[in-house]
Amino acid sequence: MRVTARTPAHRGSRCSALLTVLCLLLLAGCAADPAPNPGPDHPRWLPTPGTPWQWQLSGRLDPTADVPVYDIDGFENTADDVARLHRDGRKVICYVNAGSWEDFRPDQADYPVAVRGKPNGWRGERWLDIRRLDVLRPLLERRFDMCRDKGFDAIEPDLMDAYLNDTGFPLTAEHQLAFNRMLARLAHQRGLSVGLKNDLPQIPQLVRDFDFAVNEECAQYEECALLTPFIKAGKAVFHVEYALPTGEFCAEARRLGLSSMRKRLNLDPWREPC
Repeated sequence: MRVTARTPAHRGSRCSALLTVLCLLLLAGCAADPAPNPGPDHPRWLPTPGTPWQWQLSGRLDPTADVPVYDIDGFENTADDVARLHRDGRKVICYVNAGSWEDFRPDQADYPVAVRGKPNGWRGERWLDIRRLDVLRPLLERRFDMCRDKGFDAIEPDLMDAYLNDTGFPLTAEHQLAFNRMLARLAHQRGLSVGLKNDLPQIPQLVRDFDFAVNEECAQYEECALLTPFIKAGKAVFHVEYALPTGEFCAEARRLGLSSMRKRLNLDPWREPC
């Protein structure tokens, strides 16, 4: 959610008659700006459809992919790594897990046992009770602060569709919307853009809150057309397939305007772009 400019309600009542028109113009100018960026010197980055990218979450960072966007792990990479990519003219996305607890992260002990649910299929991870915004917000604020302080341009929060899974908690679509919108607010408050990861059913409700999308295997499951609201809004969709060869999805990806490539499931440096 973008922060809107606030108009002082008392300003007009304190104007003299000679300044009424000027005050009304001032008020109208404030109200006309529905979604300012963090500032003219540091506008929020808004990637456009078709922007090539690299997604690397394992192994030593390989900065040699000839693309303008890198998506890398926020914990495993340093401010120097981010600065290196910036010197090469790249924007850098900070991957953080938002929807599950990870036993291998340095902040794992900060997550109360009560919010840890069932395993999510990845070693050392458990779903989180996303209803507990009061508990999770400060923990995620610290993770997002880490991304900001390391110099990242954007955040990719992972596991944003818990309500579609067997988490151990009675989660609903409304719980997920509240959680995902909180993530967008936290990123925007730090001047960072933020991507919606998967959660295809809620794209119509969330496309205005997020600056781009990240998707896994929409071609595999014949769902890529569901991502078109982002493209129509002028926002990039960063997309990967794991099992399908590029010959089976690239033509449609190009037609839809997706930023697509094939990757290995462990997300090492190898990539095969469309």
